[in-house]
Amino acid sequence: MAGRGTVKPHSGFNANNDAEVLYKAMKGLGTDEAAILQLLTARSNAQRQEIKAAYKTLHGKDLVDNLKSELGGKFESLIVALMIPPIMYDVKCLRDAIKGAGTDEKVLVEILASRSPNEVSQIKSLYKREHNDDLEEDVCGDTGGHFQRMLVVLLQALFAAGEQKFGTDEGQFITILGNRSNAHLRKVFEEYRKLSGYEIEESIQRETSGTLQEVLLAVVKCARSVPGYFADSLYSAMKGAGTDDKTLIRIMASRSEVDMLDIRAEFRKRFATSLHKMIQGDTSGDYRKALLLLCGGDDA
Repeated sequence: MAGRGTVKPHSGFNANNDAEVLYKAMKGLGTDEAAILQLLTARSNAQRQEIKAAYKTLHGKDLVDNLKSELGGKFESLIVALMIPPIMYDVKCLRDAIKGAGTDEKVLVEILASRSPNEVSQIKSLYKREHNDDLEEDVCGDTGGHFQRMLVVLLQALFAAGEQKFGTDEGQFITILGNRSNAHLRKVFEEYRKLSGYEIEESIQRETSGTLQEVLLAVVKCARSVPGYFADSLYSAMKGAGTDDKTLIRIMASRSEVDMLDIRAEFRKRFATSLHKMIQGDTSGDYRKALLLLCGGDDA
């Protein structure tokens, strides 16, 4: 997936210069939001970490704390998200989802179904290091029944080979989906369609409901196409009245360096509009400007 992001490392990067630009943008009365958003959306996450270190060295202050005190609302949330290293950001989102009032299952599903097995194991160990808690135990303590079993299977990321008969027993779906690589899953879906005459999604919708259904569909969508899964999630976050800004921020921040170009292409294929146009119509102000820079362009 190398190089499918819209945000690339800035050539001619100088952390000290960038730190100075940010310092000036926040110094004195008023804040130059435009300078902040233009700079930070044009640097890779690794470069933002270097800017943070340079800022601390030059000014003795924490850049993220300063940004938080100068910015506000959704724009602040987006900029702060961009400042967190990727695996740490996933850990933070998971922790907030588990420890907030009521579990935010959508976040657990999104992160655990879309990240690679290697990323999941990094997330698990960083979660342990940061919070001295076991991610699996936290998830189990917080979610019930089948959903919990599915998440645990995803967490363990056991990509076992070998065939298994399909049953409509929910435990079976969970075993088959949780223990597979995406390439293997796609073959299984194809076989399933030949044998049953149904797409696996149709069967999941018929045979299961509620959160379990959500998890299974997310896993299937990710196995078919991770960018397609994110395109669907972004569309859902913005369609109709109101906007799910938390989801919008989470996906735009976490995928901007990974596969945003593919997400945009999938979005354009699936819906009557482009991601750019939808963001433009659904958001406003500096928040909108920053999101559009992360989106990186319009697809006519």
